[in-house]
Amino acid sequence: MTRAAVLSWLLLVAACGPRAVPRGSIDLTTTAETSGWIRTGRYDEAVRLCRDLARAYPDGARCERYGVTPEGRDQVALVVAAGGALTPEDALAQRRPVILVQAGIHAGEIEGKDAGFVLLRDMLDGKLLPGVLGAITVVFVPVVNPDGHERFGPAHRINQRGPAEMGFRTTAQNLNLNRDYVKVDAPEMAALLELFARWQPVVYVDLHTTDGAKFEHDVAVLVAPLGPRPDGLERTARALSDGLQARLTALGHLPLDFYPSFIDGDDPTSGFATGDAPPRFSQAYAAARDRIGVLVETHSWRTYKERAQAMRDLLIALFERGVTDGTAWQKAVDDAAAAATRLGGTDVVLLSSSNEASRTIDFRGYAYERKPSEISGGIWTVYDETTPQVWKVPLHDTMAPGLTVRAPRGGYLVPAAYAELVAPRLDRHRVRFGRTVEAVRVEDALVFRADSVKFAPGPFEGRTRATISGAWKPEVVTLGPGALWVPIGQPGARLALFMFEPTSSDSLAAWGFFNAVFEQKEYREAYVAEEVAREMLADPAVRTAFESWLAADPDRAKSADERLDFFYRRHPSWDAQKDRLPIVKTDTVPAEMVVP
Repeated sequence: MTRAAVLSWLLLVAACGPRAVPRGSIDLTTTAETSGWIRTGRYDEAVRLCRDLARAYPDGARCERYGVTPEGRDQVALVVAAGGALTPEDALAQRRPVILVQAGIHAGEIEGKDAGFVLLRDMLDGKLLPGVLGAITVVFVPVVNPDGHERFGPAHRINQRGPAEMGFRTTAQNLNLNRDYVKVDAPEMAALLELFARWQPVVYVDLHTTDGAKFEHDVAVLVAPLGPRPDGLERTARALSDGLQARLTALGHLPLDFYPSFIDGDDPTSGFATGDAPPRFSQAYAAARDRIGVLVETHSWRTYKERAQAMRDLLIALFERGVTDGTAWQKAVDDAAAAATRLGGTDVVLLSSSNEASRTIDFRGYAYERKPSEISGGIWTVYDETTPQVWKVPLHDTMAPGLTVRAPRGGYLVPAAYAELVAPRLDRHRVRFGRTVEAVRVEDALVFRADSVKFAPGPFEGRTRATISGAWKPEVVTLGPGALWVPIGQPGARLALFMFEPTSSDSLAAWGFFNAVFEQKEYREAYVAEEVAREMLADPAVRTAFESWLAADPDRAKSADERLDFFYRRHPSWDAQKDRLPIVKTDTVPAEMVVP
């Protein structure tokens, strides 16, 4: 083919392919910019900017509709990359690191939306970070919570300086999406996890505005995982954290690498503590999925413009690191996913927390006074923002195991009666499972029987949570057709442990999925209970146990119901299924199981 023919062919391809709308004919400025960073636009502006950026830069941007909210609003994501890596398949084929950035999961904390749009527009224009989009693919969700965004008003966050009006923290169903990652009750979360699963980001970034005291530090950046793991992913996270802290400092910010919430409520002298968060939160969920999670919290007492600038600079620092470290990030998360398949039969530290050890740090605060309040009757803190002050406060950042569980060598089984409750969550998390087609007898089964269950006094995120203590105990179990089989030998093993181990605060049991098993359904009349008790006391062993039980707790011994219940629980008529969770743990792989 001659050079002229090649040129003609390229011109034909260009003519038939997507064509850019002249940049000057599309207004890509945000309300934040036109108002001098006093206001933020409504959600329709976010959708329009997503679509218009894709029209203006068809070779570098694509607007993806990934879901619909309960109130009928489109959930959109802006994909930005050079070199054609605008689909998950193309990014994977090019081994292109994917960074998923989201804003507005709490729709009142919204500067990430405006900062993200402005930064990505300027990058597509070639004004910033030249060449970066040839090395990474950015997936930007401007507003995770569109319905909450449109509950618009001036007073949703009274300790936040700007914008003039903002959205609300929760969804139209009054659910906090940043507590929903494991239980997945909200349609918005189900759609977001589908987006996550398709793109498989190496770094997952969640943009927030923190509440809290008045101080000078303008942004906190928490990178997960924090505590040590056998796969070493925390070392990659720490290197990223150190790099972001250094770059933000060089750009004139006062960053923190921990969440600036006092240990004792409103008392600055109590200092701060670090630790792994449970996976109901975004950055911890990413870590449970063997990815790097980044939580960004600008400080609410800074102006809207200052907060947006901090968001912009954070993203610049992150994208720069993506060019130099993206390949290493990809290898680290691939190694972590592979290591997860080998967790079976080991003790796994799911959460690390700080211990009593602390060190004194210099913290940039303001002069303050703590004094009695004639209104509340308590102590309140009065800050003087005209007088900066360095606080000498303790930071507890020495990690120790917080939650350790024993991973089964085989996996978990869920009876058919609960399968349709559990299976959709496993699907959304891409945790592989199979189903029994005939009855299965498990000789080495472990079942969890609760010794104590304490229910929360009120609903939390639409559910009645349970704090459960107890132990796994051996039993021979037979499960009928339709039971779920969740093998531990898979990349989703770490998240499966969080979901199925009852002592995990984000287990399905803790979220109240199995609360019915803690209810006593069958009863006996008191006069019958009295007769049965007398018959049982004829056994010397029962009499000795009863007398010991009475002596152990004098207050309990005063209750007629509890005294009769002592015998009921030891009688064959007692419901042996009560307090027994519908989860079976086994070290073997049942032969009847086939997992896709």
